[in-house]
Amino acid sequence: MFGQPHFATQNARLNATLTSVGTLIVAHRAVGHGSIAENTTLAVRAAQLSGADMVEIDVTASSDGEFYSFHDGHEPETLGFKANLQTLTAAEIDQVSFIWVDRPGRRARVERLLPLLESFRGGPMLFTVDRSWWRWPALLRSLARLDMSDQLVMKCPAWEDAALHRLREFPVKFPVMPICAGPDDVYRTLDDPDLNTVGVELITTTRHHPWFSHSVMEEFHGRGVFCFVNTETLTTGVPLFGGLDDELAITSSPEAAYGPIFDLGVDAIQTDWPWLVRDYRTSWYRDHPELLPGPR
Repeated sequence: MFGQPHFATQNARLNATLTSVGTLIVAHRAVGHGSIAENTTLAVRAAQLSGADMVEIDVTASSDGEFYSFHDGHEPETLGFKANLQTLTAAEIDQVSFIWVDRPGRRARVERLLPLLESFRGGPMLFTVDRSWWRWPALLRSLARLDMSDQLVMKCPAWEDAALHRLREFPVKFPVMPICAGPDDVYRTLDDPDLNTVGVELITTTRHHPWFSHSVMEEFHGRGVFCFVNTETLTTGVPLFGGLDDELAITSSPEAAYGPIFDLGVDAIQTDWPWLVRDYRTSWYRDHPELLPGPR
């Protein structure tokens, strides 16, 4: 089980899912393909149907403090204007839609965060909440009112001390997953009795890195945290896990991209193509029946 024992109740849903499925499939910004825009309710439903166990949701806010599900900085290509959403009021944002999926009779609007999450309260879907740590504790107070903290994992760079302090002080002990570039980042938050650290997001541009050591993975598991990696291919071209990414899966093979990750014993893979990882996960467990998740 992941997380410290005194947070066991808070983390029960997350641990039950990990026990049931094995390696979690995490849909990056949900599944925004075809006529469906990313970071929307329909994208979360599409992710669930595509095999995702968890969805990453980005957070931004209006100038008057309303939270939205959107990766700010991408306005020109997705919304058709240059202004950052953070400079607009909620009333202005509520009129904004994704330019390439609008059609007569249906606007694909940028969605408010809290109603989106609330529509999945009590269901099987888990969420990682990204790009939000500088908005704590105001966001934490809003999320706490949803009464679904056992479905949410808060992301924050391990070096963001001020944000982690706010999380320590907050009475609802949301699960947290620090973003870590090296082992020292991991050790910064382990065993902190006031931080519900359940996992660590491991990032590296190269495979010549401690993250590619089985012993390191085993150490982190022994310290009570799961290991989360990214295979989405960013438009910046910067690799997030040593070049093992979705584009490699498509240009070469899923085995080339995802095989080394499963072999390492990684617990969660964030991807833009959850159905590819789902199918590979099925085949990998078929070849490794001794590691099949669930009760024996």
